[in-house]
Amino acid sequence: MKTSDVIVGLDIGTTKIACIVGRKNEYGKIEILGYGKSPSIGVSRGVVANIEKTVQSIRRAVDEASLKSTVNIDHVFVGIAGQHIKSHQHRGSLVRNTLDDEVDQKDIDTLIEDMHKLVMQPGEEIIHVIPQEYIVDKEQGIKDPIGMSGISLEANFHIITGQITAAKNINKCVLKSGMNVEDLVLEPLASAEAVLTEEEKEAGIALVDIGGGTTDIAIFQDGIIRHTAVIPLGGNIITEDIKEGCSIIKNQAEALKVKFGSALSSENREEEIVSIPGLRGRPPKEITLKNLANIIQARIEEIVEHVFYEIKNSGYEKKLIGGIVLTGGGAQLNHIAQIFEFLTGLDTRIGYPNEHLANNVPEELSSPQYATGIGLVIKGLQGAENARQISDDVRNHTNKDKGSFFDNIFKKGKQFFDEDVD
Repeated sequence: MKTSDVIVGLDIGTTKIACIVGRKNEYGKIEILGYGKSPSIGVSRGVVANIEKTVQSIRRAVDEASLKSTVNIDHVFVGIAGQHIKSHQHRGSLVRNTLDDEVDQKDIDTLIEDMHKLVMQPGEEIIHVIPQEYIVDKEQGIKDPIGMSGISLEANFHIITGQITAAKNINKCVLKSGMNVEDLVLEPLASAEAVLTEEEKEAGIALVDIGGGTTDIAIFQDGIIRHTAVIPLGGNIITEDIKEGCSIIKNQAEALKVKFGSALSSENREEEIVSIPGLRGRPPKEITLKNLANIIQARIEEIVEHVFYEIKNSGYEKKLIGGIVLTGGGAQLNHIAQIFEFLTGLDTRIGYPNEHLANNVPEELSSPQYATGIGLVIKGLQGAENARQISDDVRNHTNKDKGSFFDNIFKKGKQFFDEDVD
């Protein structure tokens, strides 16, 4: 990987828009060249609700990232989420012409292209086609069939779909901001790249990304994505609950949640009180931290129930040796890992996106809320590396064919002269 490859990740979230500019250094770590953040005004539950407001927010974040990195940003890798996201399992098959030729990348590309031709529900389109495992002449469980011989090639695919309008609106916002979308990436897949290790994906793990508007789930086992889901509940609904329960304004509710919020009411005492300034000369309002935690815990328990339902629904509940990894802005809530462990019985840790980052990265970026943005950069770098590898393979194959063409001419010429001498 050349250090000149610069990738830009754009995380269009419900509460914030983050733009991260990065590249791989000579040690294989992600070096962050610059980043920008702005409040997300036109997005609701992971879906663009107001084009113009979203464009303004994107421009602010991108301009800040461009200024810090001194990079002219014109192509971005963008995350997509929202309740409209669905996942399906499907099997594709291909009958090859001959046993003599080895299975190559072209055969796999043909299988993936066939999956993109599947008939979807009206208004839906395929976002990702992810091969899970291959079957060559009835031999199952093959992860990489390239180089094998066989007539029949089959594959199990994890297919992720979303609403055409949601994807088009994201594209429209990015184009109006003066950039092009290099690729749309499902947000939990991007977050997984930033916070999970290959060993965890192999052992079996559930990634839970708690954002402002949605909670995204991705389940891995044997190094393969097995299940994805999006729950339409996130940090914003907790803020709304605090606002209603404590009769305060939204900004105060958000500040209370961030500074004093806890997912376990048993961790707070009755005498712990915080004072909220009153409106327009009114007396300040006193709120007990135990009452605040009770409000938060009730909503977190609901989110955990939805997550656990999706884990059980996937069929991998008993196979998650790595347990659960929490990331996203909502994962910063105090004692959230403990309540997930208590209600699911699965080991839980907080996922920080510093696994692949270089040492000189700003401390703010090692927060779970930047996991998706950093994951988008990693996904973009992987895509660039794969494209280069395929290009090299094609070039080598072409040169090899040319070599065999000239070898054949030389052999025929030699044979002609040998016959002439006889």
